[in-house]
Amino acid sequence: MVQIHDALPLLGMPVLLLIVQVVGILLVLPMQEAGFAAFEDPTSAANPFIFIVLLLAFTLIMLLLIRMGGRRIIALFIGFALFLTFVYIFGALSIFVFGLTDAAAVLSLVLAGAATALLYLYPEWYVIDILGVLIAAGIASIFGISLAILPVLVLLVLLAAYDAVSVYKTRHMIALAEGMLETKTPILVVVPKRRDYSFRKEGMNIGGGERGAFVMGLGDLIMPSILVISSHVFVEAPALLWVLSAPTIGAILGSLAGLAVLLFFVNKGRPQAGLPPLNGGAIAGFLIGSALAGSWTWCVFCI
Repeated sequence: MVQIHDALPLLGMPVLLLIVQVVGILLVLPMQEAGFAAFEDPTSAANPFIFIVLLLAFTLIMLLLIRMGGRRIIALFIGFALFLTFVYIFGALSIFVFGLTDAAAVLSLVLAGAATALLYLYPEWYVIDILGVLIAAGIASIFGISLAILPVLVLLVLLAAYDAVSVYKTRHMIALAEGMLETKTPILVVVPKRRDYSFRKEGMNIGGGERGAFVMGLGDLIMPSILVISSHVFVEAPALLWVLSAPTIGAILGSLAGLAVLLFFVNKGRPQAGLPPLNGGAIAGFLIGSALAGSWTWCVFCI
């Protein structure tokens, strides 16, 4: 039976996912106007495979560094990647407000440097969560405007399968997560289970025993959100709520339903592959929303 001190943190994760998706949608226009697309042709069938290859290369490099004890190198590598991500996010916002000026460039660099420094100098859970949500929203927005619906669907299916194999079969994703947590690398979100919890002092134990907080990698927030953003950009359907169409609302609700399934099993105390339920829920919700809206122009096999 779920206790109250467990239930409240479990409610925090869906809130963080929803915020990521809303902020990601808000970032669409600034990202588009700044020209920050990851792929030149969003409809290319090669895009999801390029994404997977880059992900595998990153995973391999991180695992090798963890086995070699290269914590300082990992921290520098991740720190530089986070800095570049912040540069894109703050750069898009600065260009949107001030135009393509020197002031916008300087402001984006200053804000990116300050955000990266804050993550490493004071990695408390609420700092990690606020900036982690911004990172996840920014990355989801960049790839959401860069990938049309069919490439996104292929990508999410491939990533869900890879995540399942890497967690339940090879278990290298668990080793990667534990290595990242040992270095307190801020590429996750943390929801405490008690008021006096401190990520700076306690870190996070995902290998068993009583945990002071629930933790979820940014990838689990980013991947289903890419479909949410892509459906907002590439699907032709009338808005039902705010600027959200039925397919986009369906993807949001489906990802939240998938997260609920994931958290049910996570609460049992074992590491779980997040992307199968998250991506599966987002895809199912998107397809239901597309059916309700009668919006199938994205589906080359349906017309």
